[in-house]
Amino acid sequence: MSVHPPQGPGVRLTWVQPEDLVGHELRQAAQDGRDAREIEERWYAAGGAPAPDRAGASEPPAPPRLRELAGQLLDELALLESPLAADEPTGPAEIMAACPHWPGPPEAAATVGRDRLHAAWLGRAAGCLLGKPVEKLSLTGIRALARAVGNWPLATWFTEHGVPPELLAAHPWNRRSAPTSLAENIDGMPEDDDLNYPLLTLLLLQRHGRTFTTADLARLWLDELPAGRTFTAERIAYGNLLAGVEPPETARFRNPFREWIGAQIRADVHGWTHPGDPAGAAAQAHRDAVLTHTANGVYGAMFTAAALAVAAGGESDVHGCLAAGLRVVPPHSRYARAVRLGIETARAEGEFDAVVDRLHAAYDSTHHWVHVLPNAALLAAALTHADGDFTRSIGCAVSGGWDTDSNGATAGSLAGLLAGTPTALPDHWTAPLKNRLATSVPGFDRTGFDTLAALTHQEALRP
Repeated sequence: MSVHPPQGPGVRLTWVQPEDLVGHELRQAAQDGRDAREIEERWYAAGGAPAPDRAGASEPPAPPRLRELAGQLLDELALLESPLAADEPTGPAEIMAACPHWPGPPEAAATVGRDRLHAAWLGRAAGCLLGKPVEKLSLTGIRALARAVGNWPLATWFTEHGVPPELLAAHPWNRRSAPTSLAENIDGMPEDDDLNYPLLTLLLLQRHGRTFTTADLARLWLDELPAGRTFTAERIAYGNLLAGVEPPETARFRNPFREWIGAQIRADVHGWTHPGDPAGAAAQAHRDAVLTHTANGVYGAMFTAAALAVAAGGESDVHGCLAAGLRVVPPHSRYARAVRLGIETARAEGEFDAVVDRLHAAYDSTHHWVHVLPNAALLAAALTHADGDFTRSIGCAVSGGWDTDSNGATAGSLAGLLAGTPTALPDHWTAPLKNRLATSVPGFDRTGFDTLAALTHQEALRP
């Protein structure tokens, strides 16, 4: 008896098809100065296409010959040396050596209270949730949807009520997020990778303590993180682990997303549990980040962890926190330049819309909306402009477009720490969260933010 395979469309996973990765790697090569013109010409001559602009998978799938060529070209691209490598190392010793103002150990042990951590968790959730319905939308669309209901500058949740139908048709909400993240739909914190990763970091510290290794993190992901909840660099690294590739090569092998934002969104708990110790937070974030990222992608995690560590210590304002973050980033790197550009632009322009326009002019034509560099510039600009105010911090971060939920989450985390207590955060941001979050991370679904703060506090006290 003959058996015929079922007919129909195949499984099209986002962020993994070799034919989709080549375009992203060609763009990455252009950004870090590698000469890939000959490889690019071969790709397009064979019928290859650019990377998908906003989605993670192209349609239709490539024929077998083109997929085989894509894998070959990805390997060839990996052999090209970057002239920026000396200024953008990935190894911890090399990063420290490149940072002339690397922070020393804290003079006295600092502590962080449960209330401050509670405010950080709530702030991260609120900022993430604010950005969810407009993730992937254009800057024009975000502005139009908010202005249609008088919510500009952003001061509260997005809503569909009162938005003209033709505007909704022109700028549809994020399809997966709108049912849980518009004002009229919010019922607790829905699942999001920007909250899943802090939960996984908490689980990592509970199991392995501060001396965890990158391999410990890899095993934790394989045990507890559903593959379908990973994206971009994390999905590539996850697949590499399953194929037998070991860290830190998991971050490099056929991974054109290694300088995107993923490691930066995983850094919060490393900072929260190192109050007043930016160097310790950055070192811990580095061990996490190198599972999936290199160079500027790693710096995003280190910068964020260091800035949050200073905020957790309660002895600095937002500008001091940003300055501390820059001390753990090689000053000649593109990441450091992006943060400085964001800060300088925010100081030079009175209106935040003008700040955003300048940043988009600098990055839109060269970088994907999930790349760490434009988002780092926007995050730094938003926090600088808001000057510690919680609503303005998350509102500015989300109003600038690009990776709206991730930037809102990080801005909310830092602004929440600076606020110090949950009651210092405006009630209209925290009440709809209903003290619970949804997650697929085992053991944490429907957990309250107060409970998460208590668990995080235990890890902050651990030697």
